[in-house]
Amino acid sequence: MGGSTIVGILRERARTERRVALVPDVVAKLAAAGIGVLVETHAGDGAWFGDDAYAAAGATVVSRPEVYRGAGVIACVQPPDDAEDGLSPGQTLLGLLAPAEHPDLLRRLTGRGVTAISLDLLPRTLSRAQSMDALTSQANIAGYRAAVLAAATYGGFFPMLTTAAGTIRPAAVLVLGAGVAGLQAIGTARRLGAVVTAYDVRPESRAEAESVGARFLQLGVGDATGAGGYARALSADEQARLQRALDEQIGRFDVVITTAKVPGRRPPVLVTEAALKNLRPGAVVVDIAAGELGGNVAGSVPDTTVVTDGGVTVVGAGNLPAGMAPAASTAYARNVAALLTHLVRDGALTIDPADEIAAAVVVTVPADGGTP
Repeated sequence: MGGSTIVGILRERARTERRVALVPDVVAKLAAAGIGVLVETHAGDGAWFGDDAYAAAGATVVSRPEVYRGAGVIACVQPPDDAEDGLSPGQTLLGLLAPAEHPDLLRRLTGRGVTAISLDLLPRTLSRAQSMDALTSQANIAGYRAAVLAAATYGGFFPMLTTAAGTIRPAAVLVLGAGVAGLQAIGTARRLGAVVTAYDVRPESRAEAESVGARFLQLGVGDATGAGGYARALSADEQARLQRALDEQIGRFDVVITTAKVPGRRPPVLVTEAALKNLRPGAVVVDIAAGELGGNVAGSVPDTTVVTDGGVTVVGAGNLPAGMAPAASTAYARNVAALLTHLVRDGALTIDPADEIAAAVVVTVPADGGTP
């Protein structure tokens, strides 16, 4: 498929979103590769990248309608709320499009001849795709931010302190899920001085969790390793046994961080209402998986902090990377640029069905109305 080599960057308009799809340093590298960039006025303000910095890097700063009219590829973080009005047949929308969460929008766009490229669909086990892996880059940031947020929210100290008034014990932190975000949360909480315990249903994750300083919680549920490095869905019996074991253990901890999020699937509930009641007043639970499809914690609400009747603070923290917008935007921009330079051949965006990466990231919408 031939297309323009002009990439357009819009200002993100979702309520809690401060990231931007490209940063000035990456714009300069794309310009060197022959890819031009149009940037909406103030697109980078939320991440502290001003219009002057974009212009100095070689981008052209224009209005939002001019970005839509002038770019062949629109790069975003989240799907734009005006995509249907702004995009035309033959254009491409590239970003973290979350096809399972926005099936109707993507169905309408692709039905009109818009190509949708979702970084969520990148094959993460493919070594040559690692530089494009936005889910991993953003999960790293989310894990770090979750541990820092938990420490700031918790009313005690993370490290052990010895003072004239006596010794204060370190916080006991439980991290559920030892993927990218979980491992980063473990490492950060350990560096802050907490005693960290981790659990994941994949047996091979034990060595990874222990390598960054966590104890591993043994629950005896069995192997739940699935495709693509994610955990598979548990059977009803496995889920029931896991839940009973977790409910019994969770009450021992001061802080719980949950990270079990799989793109396109409803997150498993790991911290039930019963488990929340077992936690002491003042305990903190940070749910990284909180989002439109649900979360890991009963009663968690995306982008909202609630306190239970038992005095447990539950933080629905589904978009933590937006809280570190400069760092998150820089990492994301590198992912976007790596994918763009892979797809642009002979001056045009080219979708080669024989290429594993290209074939995976293009959103295919079933004609029968199913989920992309």
